[in-house]
Amino acid sequence: MKKKISLEENTKADNLSSSFPFHKELKMEIVSDLDKCFSLFEEFSTKKNLFETWEFRYAFYKGYNYKPHFILLKEKNANVALLPLWYDATKEKYTWFGSDWVEEVGFFAKDKDLIPFLVSIAPTPLLLNAIRKEEVDLLKDKIPFTDDDAKYVLNLKGFKNHEDFLMTLKKNRRHDLRKDRRKIERRNPKVIINRFSDLKTLIKISEKRFKGDTDWEDQRRTETFKHIIKLGDDKSYKARMITVKIGTRIAGVDINAIYKDTYFTLKCGYDVEDFPGIGNFINLFEIDDAIKMGLKKIDFLQNSYAWKNKFFESVPLYKYEKD
Repeated sequence: MKKKISLEENTKADNLSSSFPFHKELKMEIVSDLDKCFSLFEEFSTKKNLFETWEFRYAFYKGYNYKPHFILLKEKNANVALLPLWYDATKEKYTWFGSDWVEEVGFFAKDKDLIPFLVSIAPTPLLLNAIRKEEVDLLKDKIPFTDDDAKYVLNLKGFKNHEDFLMTLKKNRRHDLRKDRRKIERRNPKVIINRFSDLKTLIKISEKRFKGDTDWEDQRRTETFKHIIKLGDDKSYKARMITVKIGTRIAGVDINAIYKDTYFTLKCGYDVEDFPGIGNFINLFEIDDAIKMGLKKIDFLQNSYAWKNKFFESVPLYKYEKD
């Protein structure tokens, strides 16, 4: 679907576009064909982090199969801006293509002055979540962003092992983490790398721990993570699973992703009832794992869950919504 839009005329419809200091005539096209969506995404994405890779977002498409709604702006037959959306039929709103699970993302435009207009013509209801600060700093006077939940990261610069991390903490927290680690070590844990069939166990442990109140209740989320694992074949990112087995039982499972210089912790399942301390044990193991791989940062993702803020640096994120 193609349509010509005059920026000057469109200012009457949405005050987001009223700040344009120039006059251009653009063509707008709504793209839903997946092959063309892929081509456009590859053209525009900066691929700064895991969430700006096609493969990661495509895994969510494979799980949920929501219809893409890519808004493309063209000028003189050249592609100049792209807003990659889909319609989330469960939430009944438009969100980023790949769901609101993506984070620390930016806008795709070859001219940043086009972004307010691009947002102004987006359909409603709309949620653009977890936008990175650099984007907001450029556009905050033109788009009414609001605070989103922060994300949490650990900078590994200068660390030789997890002990260097522990020494950055207050004495009591350092003591508690070491205590949990020793508690698990006394039980002779076996760490298994990349046994991806353990995704089933991760889900089972999580459902037992939270009594079924998890997003795994939706089979589409399970399918999505199967595809995250399958697509994490080094084409863009690499999936990495950590399983800790004690005796004949699995105590905990993490599914992570490695992209560029960052270790992303995506999902976990910890049997804390029978193996207290397992979560802290795995977190410390993964710090060592990331350091050995020569990575610079661990991304513990959005939301503190009342514990991340005690150990890691918070990174502000922002959102834009319209009804």
